[in-house]
Amino acid sequence: MTFERASGVLLHPTSLPGQFGIGDLGEQIYRFLDMLTDCCQKLWQIFPLGPTGYGDSPYQCFSAFAGNPLLISLETLVDEGLLSKSDLTHEPFDAHRVDYWPVIQFKTALLKKAHQNFRISSSAEQKQRYGDFCEQQQDWLDDYALFMALKDTHDGTVWNTWDEKLVTLDPATLDVWKETLSEQIDYQKYIQHLFFAQWLKVKAYANSKGIKVIGDIPIFVAFDSADAWSHPDLFFFDEKGHPLYVAGVPPDYFSATGQLWGNPLYRWDVMKERGYTWWIERFKKTFELVDIARIDHFRGFAKYWRVPAGEKTAIKGSWEPGPGADLFRTIENALGKLPIIAEDLGVITPDVVALREAFDLPGMKILQFAFDSGEDNNYLPHTYDKNCVVYTGTHDNDTTRGWFDKASDDDKHQVRTYLQTDGNDICWDFIHAAWSSVANMAMVPLQDLLALDSEARMNTPSTLGNNPFSSISPSVFLTMTCTSFERCFSFPVKVLTAFANPHSNPAP
Repeated sequence: MTFERASGVLLHPTSLPGQFGIGDLGEQIYRFLDMLTDCCQKLWQIFPLGPTGYGDSPYQCFSAFAGNPLLISLETLVDEGLLSKSDLTHEPFDAHRVDYWPVIQFKTALLKKAHQNFRISSSAEQKQRYGDFCEQQQDWLDDYALFMALKDTHDGTVWNTWDEKLVTLDPATLDVWKETLSEQIDYQKYIQHLFFAQWLKVKAYANSKGIKVIGDIPIFVAFDSADAWSHPDLFFFDEKGHPLYVAGVPPDYFSATGQLWGNPLYRWDVMKERGYTWWIERFKKTFELVDIARIDHFRGFAKYWRVPAGEKTAIKGSWEPGPGADLFRTIENALGKLPIIAEDLGVITPDVVALREAFDLPGMKILQFAFDSGEDNNYLPHTYDKNCVVYTGTHDNDTTRGWFDKASDDDKHQVRTYLQTDGNDICWDFIHAAWSSVANMAMVPLQDLLALDSEARMNTPSTLGNNPFSSISPSVFLTMTCTSFERCFSFPVKVLTAFANPHSNPAP
């Protein structure tokens, strides 16, 4: 699918400033969207919106369908009469990074209070809206709510350590637990209702401003998820719920042992027998929340790296065939042609290219990858065709300023020569290069728009700890309001006009 020419910003809602330790779906997100509109930006890209689990990463969620309760705006709940202003009194949170544990404790307590207030004093109209939501989302919501309630009851332990009859989904046992945990289950459903209501208002506001939201579909789900627990027959598990194989990528230039992700792998043969219904539903629900979807690790649909469970590294894996065109043809037949971006980074073989081209999907170009070889590097702007999306960097890259500071002298020389710059304003050199390329879409992480260094890096792949998806402090956000976003207004003639009417990409 060919997209209209547009540019935008990569920023997950958690990175917005917020009073309660994390960005949310409150006032600041609308302010951010207004800024995008003022600067002629038409795209806003986010990470997966699901409830984060292991490592607090949006790429390891408890569900492929649910929303993250931590994004719920507490101030909006005050406006709706579900909380009082005094409920929001709190000790100071870290203003520069999301410290998840205190955020989880604070927000969970207030979300539970909001649920109790709803049960006590909600109007007939509010009850009707909640009931309608539960009915509309029943296909995934019932399993998810039970899973999360059971997880809380088992102190957060992984589902395959629970009682055997829960692991094997014994119907009589599940019925007993549904009765026992009815209030906790209702709480889980209700906070999903709150999330969806708030998010859909945000999306509607973005669309009213002419902004399209780009979401993210990771190819794999987390092992500790409602998806894996409630559909064990779709994965390579033994009878006790232990993975037989896990996902990863093989050794390469960047890692001698590869990357061992640990996600459970799909039984594609079983999914095909069932008409890929789980995937159809996943795409359908995703496009209720976003306008465009980026498919993470697209190459895994052609072939994926399968590692036997228990291995300490990804070395002893093997390439296995994915579903290929059959999956995408089935989804297209069910839902029509969808606006999809293929994340085709890494080791890309001809079968991956053929799969992407068969469905006319735009791939990705990363400017930070463009300067470590000669003029034939296909990440250099003069090699692009229109049907691609160019990024200065992604969430897995260092910030552009941080990358350039660490680049070799040879790479810096190539950058200066190709971009005809002294490198003193490298972030905006990259932004200018992206905007003036022939790529139909150009995306810039907010950290690059602000010219921030490596301290603001969003994520470092294959690591855990104090790095995932940093937030932007209120003071920095104010700086963005007063300086960096205003800088866009110095570009309309030179860059924004060029972006709307692209010239041929210059050779180096």
